[in-house]
Amino acid sequence: MADTSPQLPDSAPKPIPPGHLSSKHALRRKDRIHHLRRSARATTTQWRRTVIYWIGAVLVGVIAVLFARMGDGAADLRSRIIAWHPWAMLFVAPAGLAFITWMTRTLFKGAQGSGIPQTIATLHIDNYTVVDRVLSLKISVGKILLTCLGLICGASIGREGPSVQVGASVMHGFSRLLGQSNIAAKRSMILAGGAAGMAAAFNTPLAGIVFAIEELSHSFEQRTSGRTLTVVVVSGVTAIALLGNYTYFGHADVDIPVGTAWIAVLTCGILGGLAGGTFAALVIKASRGLPGPVGRFAGQRPIAFAAACGLVLAIIGLISKGTTYGTGYAQARAIFAGTEHYPASFFLLKYLAMLVSYCSGIPGGMFAPSLAIGAAIGGWIEQFLPHTTPGAVVLLGTVAYFCGVAQSPLTATIIVMEMCDNQQVTLALLATSFLAFGVSRMVCPRPLYTSLADRFMEANERATRPKPVAPEPPVAQVKDAEKAS
Repeated sequence: MADTSPQLPDSAPKPIPPGHLSSKHALRRKDRIHHLRRSARATTTQWRRTVIYWIGAVLVGVIAVLFARMGDGAADLRSRIIAWHPWAMLFVAPAGLAFITWMTRTLFKGAQGSGIPQTIATLHIDNYTVVDRVLSLKISVGKILLTCLGLICGASIGREGPSVQVGASVMHGFSRLLGQSNIAAKRSMILAGGAAGMAAAFNTPLAGIVFAIEELSHSFEQRTSGRTLTVVVVSGVTAIALLGNYTYFGHADVDIPVGTAWIAVLTCGILGGLAGGTFAALVIKASRGLPGPVGRFAGQRPIAFAAACGLVLAIIGLISKGTTYGTGYAQARAIFAGTEHYPASFFLLKYLAMLVSYCSGIPGGMFAPSLAIGAAIGGWIEQFLPHTTPGAVVLLGTVAYFCGVAQSPLTATIIVMEMCDNQQVTLALLATSFLAFGVSRMVCPRPLYTSLADRFMEANERATRPKPVAPEPPVAQVKDAEKAS
């Protein structure tokens, strides 16, 4: 009997067996489950990294606050020594600086210097063995302890530069904890830590961000900016929570209207730029080695040279009646408030004390003493400009000298603006800062911290370069030598 069932054409789709359909759906379901699991793992890893960033930022803020309190304690101890007998510093300063130099050459190798050039250098060094050594926790501990000891001994140094290196070291340590292998990610952590250290030290979060862009990295990278902002903000909030929302100079209700008052802008910008640029040029020259017998003495007997620098600091302190010792924070605040009026000799003696402190090679920064010198310049200029608010002229002198030294006009402007809690003087501060920047560049063509960072990298390259092996003498010469002996 013939088959009468309808025949499907060859082009018609074949029916799918029920079992095959269910297995296909199962595979799709399984792929979705794997995708969700991978997404969950990625999200968990991302949140874990974010939490670690926050923990690191909080730790930077806590360390900066502890460092600040230790620095204040060191200044109080020095004041008690001076109150007991001012001439005691003739022994304390030389012995202390000699001990600090010995410690930096034995137990804490690499702890000397400001800390900012070292941090800049680590953002350009590809050998991470060197970076791990420069940003080690041991060096950070040494930096804090020896800076505080330097303040006790009367050195004209600050803690802001060391705070930058300490912050970078903390975040670099967390980067190693996360196992980051990407160089850009590692440098991003170092950059964020350095900026957070600056922000927490001065309680100026916005200045910390600008400092990271303008001074540390010299560029703004979009992929790392969010992390830097987060770390700086969290670190700054931590410092505020522990110390309170204080301002370095206190609140300044002053204004500099456009007009004759802007004579102060021109005067402070030119004088501050000249003084700051000259200081930067002298420091760069000293970093290459002091000239003549003094340089030979410093190279051959560094500990004795540090003791001699301590003696010079003590003599300067006796001449200034103790005003040149330490960071200069109290003097800068008093000049700004108008409660103290220091003679022009204070600026000159503090300037000299800062140079001697750097040449000694001990750890310590230059930011806080630079603010004090700048405030002294402004306080001296204000007596010749009676038509301008005195406190405003002090701010202009501060920003001019600070920018003259660091050659970072935006950072200088925002630091001073945040330290006085006044936005009314922003335009005048900017104008003064950029004028001082131009004048300083004529005196010192290369920025101070960039030059010191290059010098630091050159020294490290020489230290890590393999020593040349002397060629072996020919066999015939060796035999002749043996016969002769």
